[in-house]
Amino acid sequence: QVHLVESGGGLVQAGGSLRLSCSVSGRAFSNYAMGWFRQAPGKEHECVAVINWSGGTTYYLDSVKGRFTISRDNAESTAYLQMNNLKPEDTAVYYCAAAPFITRENMAHPAPYEYWGQGTQVTVSS
Repeated sequence: QVHLVESGGGLVQAGGSLRLSCSVSGRAFSNYAMGWFRQAPGKEHECVAVINWSGGTTYYLDSVKGRFTISRDNAESTAYLQMNNLKPEDTAVYYCAAAPFITRENMAHPAPYEYWGQGTQVTVSS
């Protein structure tokens, strides 16, 4: 069993920054691709960013490109999402998720992700 715990959410003004962390325990972290998803009230669940096991492949939602950066530290079993220049439309609950295998075609879809964290709230005020 893999256990994921997010941290780092909070309230920030537009233009500010937050860094989300996802600590993973239970199995070899480096075996998994990691994704960050978000869901705002009344909106669909969407994939924000993905990083493969080595960090060599990443994906970003168009609306966050140039503002968000996903990274991972396999020695610390932790994935990160650095969020800069935050906008009110970034307000959502952010979830990290782990997938044992992804392809470029499915990496932004929730289906390959077997393990999910409990979520952390990010609120951006205007």
